[in-house]
Amino acid sequence: MNNQNDGKNSNSTEIFPHQIFSWEDIDRYRFDEDCSETQIISGEHMHLLRAVFEPGSTYPMHSHPHEQFSLLLSGRILLTVGDETREIGPGDGWYAASNVPHGGQIIGDEKAVFVDVYSPATRWILDILDTGQRLPPVGSVD
Repeated sequence: MNNQNDGKNSNSTEIFPHQIFSWEDIDRYRFDEDCSETQIISGEHMHLLRAVFEPGSTYPMHSHPHEQFSLLLSGRILLTVGDETREIGPGDGWYAASNVPHGGQIIGDEKAVFVDVYSPATRWILDILDTGQRLPPVGSVD
């Protein structure tokens, strides 16, 4: 890992200090309004997020200035990206270019879990997470 930036990227976001990780060791952010939890790790040039949405909840339609690749790990989503809508399941993914609206409805009885990769690493994602309730990692000992 490169320490020339004192462990922070160009947006003063802390660069994740490990090379191998478990999501159980990463802080969570809870958003009651859309029944979701999110976790994030940041690199020098990108963010990796893990999102968990409850069955029947909504992944709100939104857009942002940076591109995003996503991969659904479990659950099902009736997903819209731009002008395309389809039902996706585990192993399916999507690409949202800059400013392209995307979101959907969580369908079925299983939580939807997906990972997002955002590039470049920017402050706006962290500002959104700061509006959620910060929770300790699942693997922490209380």
